Amino acid sequence: MRWGIVIVVILLLLGAYIYIASLNGDIEPLGRLAFVKLANPDMYPGHPHSQLLAQYAEERNSKCALVVHFAGSSNYRSYQEGNVYIIEVAFIDTQGNSSTYNNINWLDSLKVALFGVPDGRYHYKSDGQIYNSYDEMMAHVNQLAKEHGQKGPIPMVWHGTARSGNPILMQGCGFPLFFDICRHEYGTIPAYYYVLKGMIFPYFGDPYRNFELQHASELQYYYTHGLINYE
Repeated sequence: MRWGIVIVVILLLLGAYIYIASLNGDIEPLGRLAFVKLANPDMYPGHPHSQLLAQYAEERNSKCALVVHFAGSSNYRSYQEGNVYIIEVAFIDTQGNSSTYNNINWLDSLKVALFGVPDGRYHYKSDGQIYNSYDEMMAHVNQLAKEHGQKGPIPMVWHGTARSGNPILMQGCGFPLFFDICRHEYGTIPAYYYVLKGMIFPYFGDPYRNFELQHASELQYYYTHGLINYE
């Protein structure tokens, strides 16, 4: 009985800490946007995933939304989707040891989860530019948000599309950057909370979840073989 009371008190204290930490943040972490690609590119005006992110932002009376990625060949151009301006940011792991599309270094990922990303390890790409520090990248994000009339925190998702493997287990594109931004903005313990909450998020918010999960292996094959590229 005493242990039960102790656990309840700890949970209440953690909840209060997370709530207080999140009061003045510039980012509202939502979670994972999608499981697999439906078409390529998918963060593109008119694509279902792009429209879904805009819907999430509008439901929160937000003029902007932020989606984070693993860096690939894209320039990660920000763009307008209806009434919402979508800001894209990708991270570049200069050591190449963390989770990548087809390779996961579990020991390295655990170190990042426990101690955060060492300063200078990540570089960031957005709107065709490389930013060498977190502060430079966030200054760019906040400037874009200001230019497009953002009031209050910017809703943020990680892209989440897994190009191979089980998309329920593989958290997909952008997951480490989502954690990194949450940790910078709110601290490590709230970042764990937002990540766990974010893993559950698409099961309730993504109207395409059943189709994506039921046809995941097919869609992954189509994507990796260039069969769902826009003409």
